[in-house]
Amino acid sequence: MRLKDKVAIVVGAGQTPGDTIGNGRAASILFAREGARVVLVDRNLESALETQAMIEAEGGACFSFQADVTREDDCRGFVQAAIEAYGRVDVLHNNVGIGGGDDEILSLTEAAWDRIMSVNLKGLFLSSRSVLPVMREQRAGSIINISSIAAVCSTGIVAYKTSKAGVNALTHQIALENAKYNVRANAIMPGLMNTPMAIEGISKARGVSKEDLIRQRDASVPLGGKMGTAWDVAYAALFLASDEAKFITGVVLPVDGGQSARIG
Repeated sequence: MRLKDKVAIVVGAGQTPGDTIGNGRAASILFAREGARVVLVDRNLESALETQAMIEAEGGACFSFQADVTREDDCRGFVQAAIEAYGRVDVLHNNVGIGGGDDEILSLTEAAWDRIMSVNLKGLFLSSRSVLPVMREQRAGSIINISSIAAVCSTGIVAYKTSKAGVNALTHQIALENAKYNVRANAIMPGLMNTPMAIEGISKARGVSKEDLIRQRDASVPLGGKMGTAWDVAYAALFLASDEAKFITGVVLPVDGGQSARIG
């Protein structure tokens, strides 16, 4: 087992309702299958408990914790809960992100900008800052941040793009500041994924059927002409969380079927 005896916190372990599985839930299940004890953090406790039931049905160890990642006390709370339950924290997987209300710059409202930045960037900052003292004391740990290829590719949504570019920059900084403590930080940039947040949310926002949206998105992917799934992101996260990646830090890894290779 690649994460045997490790403790992982997954922030965003629930998911938007839909036909497929989301990134946070897939990572949580995969981490548990690989031997980790998992703390399932989500603002929607009911959704985290659904993930918990799936893990426990397979014999995995986990518990759920309700938290708003934009509140520092909540972030400190789930780290403390992990310590009290399992004695350490080896992995922090930051999987929270929103894009609702985003637009081009002249149409984007200040409220939407603030909300997206608060969740996507401030939340990551607060959760990382809450867990780093533990990892520094252990002299071991892996932080994995879910970014997006929107950070580096052309897109018509300014706040989401800017927030994810910030995720990449913050990941680099965390990696540099904490390398001397043997704490690693890396980011994953998913491309077009067939996940509930993407398909359900975008089809509703654009007023197109899910079937048409899936066909459009599939056609945009160079590798195989088909979107990825949450499992593709989860397996990349598993590698970065494991000791197989013990000499890897500061990396921003596209998981996108070659979309970002078109840059330039």
